Amino acid sequence: MSAQFPVARPRRLRRTPALRRLAAETRLAPADLVLPMFVKEGIGEPAPIASMPGVVQHTRDSLRKAAHEAVDAGVGGLILFGIPAVKDAVGSGADDPEGIVQTAVRDLKADLGDAAVVMTDLCLDEFTDHGHCGILTERGEIDNDATLERYASIARAQAAAGVDVVAPSGMMDGQVAAIRAALDDSGHPELPVLAYSAKYASAFYGPFRDAAECAPVFGDRSTHQQDPANSDESLREVFLDLEEGADMVMVKPAGPYLDVVRRVRDAVDVPVVAYQVSGEYAMIEAAAGKGWIDRERAIDESLIAIRRAGADIVLTYWATEAATRLTR
Repeated sequence: MSAQFPVARPRRLRRTPALRRLAAETRLAPADLVLPMFVKEGIGEPAPIASMPGVVQHTRDSLRKAAHEAVDAGVGGLILFGIPAVKDAVGSGADDPEGIVQTAVRDLKADLGDAAVVMTDLCLDEFTDHGHCGILTERGEIDNDATLERYASIARAQAAAGVDVVAPSGMMDGQVAAIRAALDDSGHPELPVLAYSAKYASAFYGPFRDAAECAPVFGDRSTHQQDPANSDESLREVFLDLEEGADMVMVKPAGPYLDVVRRVRDAVDVPVVAYQVSGEYAMIEAAAGKGWIDRERAIDESLIAIRRAGADIVLTYWATEAATRLTR
């Protein structure tokens, strides 16, 4: 029997780098990557973020330079997070036509045209003085429907600035429907919505809150973000967002929730996005800084794992670096 049917030897296809590349089941390309970028109003030079080595709060000028570098490396998209000079209870800067996000969008679209997809985070936490994702009641709870009105206004402002995709991240009930209606009614029916559909109340967001200066001044976000114990719930959230008009859906964080990425990928026929969040970035950078892991290999392995789980698009702070390495 063994002579008629020789034993397979999988190692034959692992023998050389060229064979491994040829036989690879999963591929990562620069166009699959989106670079999250922070832009802050009123600063004169880029401000390093201590908990995220290599990431900065950009000025408008440094943002443009970094965006060009990302696009030159082949990165498929950019997503903007804005930090205003002044915050208030309703996040007035979020929909100000001259607010930091809207001005940054106009800068990037003027510079880049259609060379990359410019996205905007659509939320209130970076703009409110309390750090929560919505409008608060007198009891300090988020008023879901009042918040939807603010999200609709922000969507209209970002659309008027020329953004390519809006990405609501607040996890409010009905947010996609409210934003879709606002875009359609304001003459932007063509503008896609990338819904943060399965966004978990994760411990991995800490460095982001340093970068975006949006840590809640009291409480947390467990009343609207998903419980890390739940997986079935993520599919309910995804299907609700698609029914409301979402064009793409996101799982956040990525690495600790690869099982959710796979479940979503198997369940839908729209692009699935996964956000490799700040804590994932910070852990690898910290361990590599100690010499405990091979930094480049760990970065590349983490990204290919997200793609292997089923994500079509990956948001990662290493987008420019990874894209540059992929095109060597």
